[in-house]
Amino acid sequence: MTLTATEVWTRLLDQARGELPAQTFKTWLEPTAALELHGDTITVGAPDRFTAEWNESKHAQLLASYAPVALGHPIKIVFRVDEERRGRPQMDLFVAPLPDTKDAPSPASIANNLQLSARYTFQNFVIGKSNELASAAAQAAAASPGKVYNPLFLYGQTGLGKTHLMQAIAHEILSRSPNVRLCFVATEQFTNELVTAIQTRTTASFRRRYREVDLLLVDDVHFLKRTEATQEEFFHTFNALYEGGRQIVLTSDRPPAEIPGLEARLVSRFQWGMVADIEPPDLEHRIAILQNKARLDHLELTIPDDVIHFIAHHVWSSVRELEGSIIRLLAFASLKHQPISIELARQALRDKLKPGDLEQGTDSIRLTVDTIQGLVAQEWGISTDALSSKTRTKQLTVPRQVAMHLIRELLGLQLVEIGAAFGGRDHSTVIHSLEKAQELQQDPSFALRVHKLREKLRSLPR
Repeated sequence: MTLTATEVWTRLLDQARGELPAQTFKTWLEPTAALELHGDTITVGAPDRFTAEWNESKHAQLLASYAPVALGHPIKIVFRVDEERRGRPQMDLFVAPLPDTKDAPSPASIANNLQLSARYTFQNFVIGKSNELASAAAQAAAASPGKVYNPLFLYGQTGLGKTHLMQAIAHEILSRSPNVRLCFVATEQFTNELVTAIQTRTTASFRRRYREVDLLLVDDVHFLKRTEATQEEFFHTFNALYEGGRQIVLTSDRPPAEIPGLEARLVSRFQWGMVADIEPPDLEHRIAILQNKARLDHLELTIPDDVIHFIAHHVWSSVRELEGSIIRLLAFASLKHQPISIELARQALRDKLKPGDLEQGTDSIRLTVDTIQGLVAQEWGISTDALSSKTRTKQLTVPRQVAMHLIRELLGLQLVEIGAAFGGRDHSTVIHSLEKAQELQQDPSFALRVHKLREKLRSLPR
């Protein structure tokens, strides 16, 4: 009797199930499926490239050794990514699948919606204590645009989900009214377009674009502080939309009253509707976010629950950092050709962990953000917590600038990551601090002080 590819693969899996650890079988072999059988070669599909490569190197030969008993003849096993699942890549790109084309908006909506992420929907937003008010307000604004919570002002540190909620409002409104006129713009873009319009004498066209929409979404509105002309134009744009009963959604890294240089009349208007903040997520919320990330990227079988909990315990500053840790871990596992485990996570995320967490059973101190902050704080005779405080006295700003400089130099962290490690400061603040640290080192005695700190830190293992 001639066996089908599925029957051949089932027999080999039955053998492997009794030989391999249950977790190994579940993680690597359970998601596979037979694709085709040609002679004595069976091609097996895996859900992503990493799983295919791992099975090819670790399990193909073992499974082939079962063939003489299970099938009565030898067989060659080849793994590849299942073509039917290429529409939802997993570890290849580490992104969630695009929505089904049948649910896509109309061409007119797509034209309005080019800058919106398909992933930023209410369905994909994980609600916790830190963001439940902001989430509820966003859903209410989407349900009744221009009628409740107008404007909706969302604020919080970088990477906590403000932009996600803002775009979720747009997606929700578009799903009900595909031809709605919307504009999603960063404040920087608004400013640049205004300058261009003034230079080219096309301000009338510029104003029509922004004042004739049904929904205006403006990201990073704290950058309005830069020019009076921009604030003047935005003031009139805001009034035109508000008086027309059209929805306005704004995001910022701080509440309206704390935006430096923002005109009082704009502060007042930004506070007319709902002002909702988003805080960093707590432990349970972080676990839920990571589990949601795994679900969206179809990685439930690739990343064990204990690894999810490990990351949640040690990465805490933002949702973006949590998701970035997953991507970093996957890339590290692919590079090392090792299965994902707590030990691998400890290696991949070493710069985010406290010294005692890096290696089980050891107290060795390694070069991390925490150790740099701790040594700088000790040098200046202040507490480590003071470096992340909002206090701006010289006693604290100087060591804070030095710590940021050393973290950038020795660890190579991104500006956003550095800002998150110092109480959620934005990238412009970090840039300013790095520049000031360089200026301070023009003083030979200060430069020597920093040099000694640098050498101490460089002696630590990475």
